[in-house]
Amino acid sequence: MRFLLRSEGQRYARLPALLAPRLLGRTAPPRHRGSTIDAERGQDVADIRAPPTHPEVAMTTSSNTKPPTTDTGETPTELKRAIGPKLLLLFIVGDILGTGVYALTGQVAAEVGGAAWLPFLIAFAVALVTAFSYLELVTKYPQTAGAALYVHKAFGIHFVTFIVCFVVMCSGITSASTAARAFAANLAAGIGVELSNGVVMAIAMGFMLLVMAINFRGVSESVKANVVLTLVELSGLLMVILIGFWFIAGGNADWGRVVLFETPGDKSLLLSISTATSLAFFAMVGFEDSVNMAEETKDPSRIFPKVMLTGLGIAAVIYVLVAICAVAVVPIGELADNETPLVTVVNTAAPDFPIGQLLPFISMFAVANSALINMMMASRLLYGMSRQGVLPGFLSRVHAKRQTPWAAIVFTTALALALIGYVSLSPESPIVAVLGGTTSLLLLAVFAVVNVAVLVLRRDRVTQKHFRAGTVLPVIGVVACLWLVLPVSSGRGAEQYEIAGGLLVIGIVLWAVTFVSRRGKPTPSEAIAESERAEPPA
Repeated sequence: MRFLLRSEGQRYARLPALLAPRLLGRTAPPRHRGSTIDAERGQDVADIRAPPTHPEVAMTTSSNTKPPTTDTGETPTELKRAIGPKLLLLFIVGDILGTGVYALTGQVAAEVGGAAWLPFLIAFAVALVTAFSYLELVTKYPQTAGAALYVHKAFGIHFVTFIVCFVVMCSGITSASTAARAFAANLAAGIGVELSNGVVMAIAMGFMLLVMAINFRGVSESVKANVVLTLVELSGLLMVILIGFWFIAGGNADWGRVVLFETPGDKSLLLSISTATSLAFFAMVGFEDSVNMAEETKDPSRIFPKVMLTGLGIAAVIYVLVAICAVAVVPIGELADNETPLVTVVNTAAPDFPIGQLLPFISMFAVANSALINMMMASRLLYGMSRQGVLPGFLSRVHAKRQTPWAAIVFTTALALALIGYVSLSPESPIVAVLGGTTSLLLLAVFAVVNVAVLVLRRDRVTQKHFRAGTVLPVIGVVACLWLVLPVSSGRGAEQYEIAGGLLVIGIVLWAVTFVSRRGKPTPSEAIAESERAEPPA
C-alpha cells in the first residue's frame, strides 16, 4: 500500500524539472516567480509555490559547498517537517506491504515448491543492500525526487534522467495493472463465484476505469487515514499468520513441505530460485518511495537509517511467516498459479471460521489502494515531464474545474488497460506474475543505476554528517540487481521483457517527437512563467 501525504501526488511533481531545459537543446529559462537564488551556493532553491491551476515544478541542484542549516542542523526546506520516526516507520511498512504478498505467494511456490520463503528472504537481502545505497544518498541529499535526483547528480545526462523517470512511471502503471487483476480475482473469491478469464479481465478493466474517475476528481488522503489503511492491510496478513499457526499447532500441517524444493522440469535449482526471487522482489518494492519524504521528515539524516532498515526487517519477517504458513497448510499444487493464495490458506486452515470470509475483501482493499496511489504517481510524473517540454504538450492539460491533469490520467489509464488486455490474451500464462514481474524488472534496473550512482557521487563532498554504505555493498547491489534483470540469470519469461521494452519504446518515441517539434520553443511551464511576469501587479 502506498501513502500519499501531499495532495495530488505533489511529492512526485519535482522529478521532471531535472529533465529540462538542456535536454531540448535550450539554455535555462529565466527565473520566475517561486524561484530564489542562494548567494552562498549560487544555486536554485526549489520552490513549489504556484498559481492555483498551474503548480510549478522546481528542483534543487547539487552543490559541493556547505549548505545552510537550521538551528537543529537540518537543511532548510519550505515543506513542513512533520514526519517523525513512528510515522515514517508506518509509511515504509505500509508502502512495502501490498499486492505482492497477497497475490504472488502462489506463483513463487510454483517455482521453488515448499521453500517459497527462501525467495522472499533473498529478495529482502537484495532490497537491504540497495537500501544502504538509498540511505547514503537520502542523508547526503535530503531532498525530494529519489532515483531521478541521484542519477542526475551523478551523471548529469538529461536523457538518462528522463529514462529513469519514465521507468519509475512505467513501474507505477504495471504495478497498478497487477493490483487491478488481483482485485478482480479477490472479488470473485469473495462472492464465491467461478468467473471466466474474460469476465475477470472485464472487472479488472472496470476497476481501472473507477481508479481513473477517482484520480480525475482529485484525491488527497490524510496521514491519519493512511495509517488506518496500513493497519487494516496489516491485519489481513496477521490473520493469515495466526490462523496458519493455529492450524499448525493442531498437528495438521505438513512441515516437510517447508524445506522441499520442487522446480519446473526445464529449470535448474539455481535458475528456479532466481526466477522466484525476481518475482518475490515485487513484494519488497516500496521502501524507495520513502526518500521522497526526506524534506518533510524531522532530522532525516539521523532517523532515516534506523527506520528504513527496521521497516524492511518487519516486512521481511511478515513475508517469511506468511510464506511458511502458506506452504505448510496448503499443498503446493493448490498454491501454484493461484491468484488468491492467502484466501486459499485461510479457507483451508479454518473453513468454518467466519472472519476468514473477510480476507478476500481485505485483499481487495489493499490492492485497490496500491493501484490508486500508483496511478496518481504515474499520471503526475507524466504531467510534469510534459510541462517541462520533454513529452508532448497535450499531456500537460489540466481540467479547469478539478485542477487535475486529465490528459495524463487518461493516457496512463489507457496504457494500464492495454497491459491488462494484452496479458489476458494468454489465459494460460500467470497474468499477475507477468505484470508483477515486469514491475520488479523495471525497478531492479533503476536500483542497479542507483547503486552505481552512490559510488560515482563519492566525489561530491558535503559537510553535513550522513550515512555511508561503504564500497562493497553498492557493488554487491549492482551485481545482484543485474543478476535479477538479465534473462540468462533471472529466468524471467519473454513477456516481461516485451512489456518493459514496449513501454520504453513508447517513452522514447514520445520524447523524440517532442524533441523535434519543440526545439527552440518555450515549454508550457516557461510560457506560464512568462505570462505571469507580463501581468501587471495587482
